[in-house]
Amino acid sequence: MAGRINDDDVKAVRDAVPIDSVVSEYLQLRNAGGGNLKGLCPFHDEKSPSFQVSPAKGLFHCFGCQEGGDTIAFVMKIDHLSFSETVERLAAKAGITLRYEEGGYNPSHQRGERIRLIEAHQAAAEFYVRALESPEAEIGRKFLAERGFDQDAAARFRVGYSPAGWDHLTRYLRGKGFSDKELITSGLSQDGRRGPIDRFRGRLMWPISDTAGDIVGFGARKLRDDDNGPKYLNTPETPVYKKSQVLYGIDLAKKDIAKASRAVVVEGYTDVMACHLAGVTTAIATCGTAFGNDHIKILRRLLMDNGSARVIFTFDGDAAGQKAALRAFEDDQKFAAETYIAIAPDGMDPCDLRLVKGDDAVRDLVEPRTPLFEFALRQIVGRYDLETPAGRAAALDEAAAVVAKIKTSSVQREVAVQLAGLVGILDQEFVVRRVAQLARWARDKGGERGARGGPPGARDPRGTAPQRTAPAPGFSGPALNLRSPAHRTERELLKLALQKPALVSPAFDAYGVDEFTAPPYAAVRRCIEEAGGAEQGVVDDRAYLGAVLDAAPDNTVRSLVTELAVEVFHGRSIDETYAGMHLVHVRLRAVDRRIADVQSSLARLGTNVAPQDLAAAQNEVWVLQQYAQSLRAHGAAAL
Repeated sequence: MAGRINDDDVKAVRDAVPIDSVVSEYLQLRNAGGGNLKGLCPFHDEKSPSFQVSPAKGLFHCFGCQEGGDTIAFVMKIDHLSFSETVERLAAKAGITLRYEEGGYNPSHQRGERIRLIEAHQAAAEFYVRALESPEAEIGRKFLAERGFDQDAAARFRVGYSPAGWDHLTRYLRGKGFSDKELITSGLSQDGRRGPIDRFRGRLMWPISDTAGDIVGFGARKLRDDDNGPKYLNTPETPVYKKSQVLYGIDLAKKDIAKASRAVVVEGYTDVMACHLAGVTTAIATCGTAFGNDHIKILRRLLMDNGSARVIFTFDGDAAGQKAALRAFEDDQKFAAETYIAIAPDGMDPCDLRLVKGDDAVRDLVEPRTPLFEFALRQIVGRYDLETPAGRAAALDEAAAVVAKIKTSSVQREVAVQLAGLVGILDQEFVVRRVAQLARWARDKGGERGARGGPPGARDPRGTAPQRTAPAPGFSGPALNLRSPAHRTERELLKLALQKPALVSPAFDAYGVDEFTAPPYAAVRRCIEEAGGAEQGVVDDRAYLGAVLDAAPDNTVRSLVTELAVEVFHGRSIDETYAGMHLVHVRLRAVDRRIADVQSSLARLGTNVAPQDLAAAQNEVWVLQQYAQSLRAHGAAAL
């Protein structure tokens, strides 16, 4: 076992490595005022930044998940390192030689596993780069040249070559002091009949780095016809390499992604190279897997969930590319950023496009043109014969289910209107209602708002329009009118939820954002939802208020939350009766609005409504009227 690291050296490491420089390797930081910085917490999912860094104090703290500490604690947490591994890593960054209490200076055989695996990959990358200059690697250099990459380009991206022999790298790394166990664990070598052999042989090699810039794996491209392996072979899952959690080029692109609030997702290593060489320095790619949740988390931390940020996906125009685009669209709502798709003329990827038409064509390609949702809907609708009523109905059924997944109600409505045009249905409101209906059914089936009574899949008698769960900056819509009984009641109910949550829980948490007609109040309701609901306030009111404030998307909403949290009530006795009265009034108005909406739609359609839709609408009205009558007769007991 390694000796204990000298305390003075630990202190020297803490002082030498600024915490903001370390944290900014993993997420974008912005000014939080008072000398502090803020960003999206890397330790839990959140919609608005509650993670703060104090460079002056050398500390970080997340007001959402309560993680906190100094630079060493941050690296230990985010990279799953031991204390000694973390100090050794930061010491290497600062150029500090560590002393151990039991004597000796930094013995390599005693260093932590992750540090050793990273060092092995760094040594392997240097070996591969040198091997690319060998006579044997002519085939690799030719491959690069044919794709427009010269020697400087290869050096910029540290592209290398793995010799075709059985154990060239293995013997080299053994000579560097790495054990066979370390070589197998790293994925650089694999078991052979007579011991470890090289995993990659006779291939062009791309080093894959994590966000901090440490090489954690390789992507290897087949060059020879007698190579029976796959076209691309990646490092297997190891303690340092998880393919679903790495993005090729992220170490090169992260600063420009944060600065430009834009990321370009391409499909391959050569596409990343082509984009960067053409001036599109925000290009990244997945490594042998589809773009998924963990990749989204990486980009969200860099983009800071900025609503004006853009993520552009480039896919081939073939069936596989279209399938990849539809898969990406399924995760679209996990971004606050706007998502687009870019498909080059003739289905060329960025690498081919640069080779044929030059750098300008690559830059033009990734300028946002087609929203991802529009492309996805066109792909779905295009599979049906829209000249027939049956074809239009089938297209609407499939596409509407996709649109219903959009969580933002305003965006959902806008896309539903566009869907009506794509399908060729003149009655836009019919499509909007259909999408809203599917959204309610999906929400009820998933239990997102809790049990509400009624059979599975039935309409929620207390629901209205689809919920919005993602916060938006500020709020838009009509200004507050405190002379309005509805606005006054909504304000009082929010004050109860913030100041006396025990009086309105758990009923309040089943209320949708859309039940608050004043946009500012809807924004506050959304913050409470993001904070875990009013029931959290029953457990710990101080932490609950802090969470609500953290969920506020901007200072305008945050100020309103503070105002409502301290404003006096209008009633004399603030008790369960007072709370129940406001719960009932807000819900009753929502139910009455829904009844009016359905009846108005039926009146506009007249005889054009289909019998089954007419029956469904009439049944919905009847259920809602019964619920309203129960609310008027029994008050809060009917909630």
